[in-house]
Amino acid sequence: MLEPLGLDQPTEAVYRAMLTHPETPADALAERLGMPEESVREAWQRLAELSLAQYPTGHPADASTPPRAVNPEVGLEYLLTRRQAEFELQRQRIAGARAAAERLISEYEELRPAAPPVGVEHLAHLNDIRARLAMLTENVRTEVMVFAPGGAQTEANMAASRPLNERLLTRGVTMRTIYLDSVRNSPASVAHAKWLTELGGQVRTIATLPLRMTVVDRTTAVIPVNSEDSSEGGVVLTGQGILTALCTLFETIWANARPLGEAPRRDEGELDHQEAATLRLLAEGHTDEGIAKRLGVSHRTARRIATVLMDRLGARSRFEAGARAVQRGWLPPQA
Repeated sequence: MLEPLGLDQPTEAVYRAMLTHPETPADALAERLGMPEESVREAWQRLAELSLAQYPTGHPADASTPPRAVNPEVGLEYLLTRRQAEFELQRQRIAGARAAAERLISEYEELRPAAPPVGVEHLAHLNDIRARLAMLTENVRTEVMVFAPGGAQTEANMAASRPLNERLLTRGVTMRTIYLDSVRNSPASVAHAKWLTELGGQVRTIATLPLRMTVVDRTTAVIPVNSEDSSEGGVVLTGQGILTALCTLFETIWANARPLGEAPRRDEGELDHQEAATLRLLAEGHTDEGIAKRLGVSHRTARRIATVLMDRLGARSRFEAGARAVQRGWLPPQA
């Protein structure tokens, strides 16, 4: 109970016994309390240090004469006052340390470069997007990451992009591009991708992409307002938080995409990536036209893939195809 004042339990027990049985010798006090005599003498010494016991004048602390217990109204009040003063001094020291720490933190914040705020710049027209992309890529320092949905690229667009791509790759800029798997059916697109690869660019493909995007130096991203129609304009995004998220999205899809020269892979259900994506889109209720846009293929090709999948599943409707795909483990069950 009195430990905050410096009295452990044995010392407090000796003090209480001294108050009720004054001038009791050490051996008798030890017997009464059930502790060694040496412990009683150690407690006397501690009580004397705390001004809760006083030895008679002229009697040393190691003599047989017991000390006198000081009235608790005086001794304990003195200890309480002293402890409160010590606690107040400690509180003031902690307050001073907190103030010094806050000053140091403030000085550090002033020295540390402020994180740039999120910036959003609207580009109203397709020509504005192209002009801004040209400016950004001309000034790129280290890296360009691109999502290129929409299927096969036009020969005119590929030819126009070659001089800039060649300059960047010659400068040692890292260029990574993810196309849709459907470009593998376009000899011109495959030839362009191989040309990029030969110069040091990296090209992979995947069945579907979430949006069209170009990220420059991990600090600036250009995306369309409408992923289905780039002519509606776009936005230029800056800011650490949003760019971190977009770069993470790119890295995740890049890890699941396959290099252009790699043969198609099939999953455990014997579906290649394009078939698996088609089945997922069917289950989500997309039309053939919507699936065609997502895969970057013609309406006829999308319908053919869907028909083949339904035949393999023995399904007469898309709803039935989804149910059978879940049963086969080709699709996860609905939550």
